[in-house]
Amino acid sequence: MVKHNNVVPNGHFKKHWQNYVKTWFDQPARKQRRRIARQKKAVKIFPRPTSGPIRPIVHAQTLKYNMKVRAGRGFSLEELKAAGIPKKLAPTIGIGVDHRRKNRSLESLQANVQRLKMYKAKLVIFPRRSVKFKNGDSSWEELASASQVQGEYLPITGVLPRVDLVNVSAEMKAFKAYQKLRLERTNKRHQGARSKKAAEAEKEEKK
Repeated sequence: MVKHNNVVPNGHFKKHWQNYVKTWFDQPARKQRRRIARQKKAVKIFPRPTSGPIRPIVHAQTLKYNMKVRAGRGFSLEELKAAGIPKKLAPTIGIGVDHRRKNRSLESLQANVQRLKMYKAKLVIFPRRSVKFKNGDSSWEELASASQVQGEYLPITGVLPRVDLVNVSAEMKAFKAYQKLRLERTNKRHQGARSKKAAEAEKEEKK
């Protein structure tokens, strides 16, 4: 119940409600318009894939989502170098490049290099001019059999982690995980001082 000597609330908030109602009757027409736009775009960018340039496999951010993989902005310069693709050539053959990305783990680097090599093996490069072939362009036979890739190319799929069941041994039960962590943390904290002390002791022995 309302306390104190206030005005009894009787606000009228439903005036002119027809002016604020948004209808959604144009969805079938919008669906058709989007489909036609996709078809026009596919014709315009032929023979390139309709989904755009190939993207790398990256892990999502934050501790909550970092086990999930998704498509990133572009491949790092280190990945391109390992795959043997020049960084200036990559955007011209449908490879996304992100010069700011850094590889924090060897596994992701190897996965993306393998992805680039697979893409490079299947790549068909059309010549700029049909009468003049340059070094690196595909042959007539490959061009004749090439078709435009519809939809996502080399889709990224998350792999479920495999769980192996083991029998808990007496040694496992006796292991003190918390004490081990404390010990390693202490060793890391005192590593610099201990190495300095050992170096000084070695110098004194030489004298």
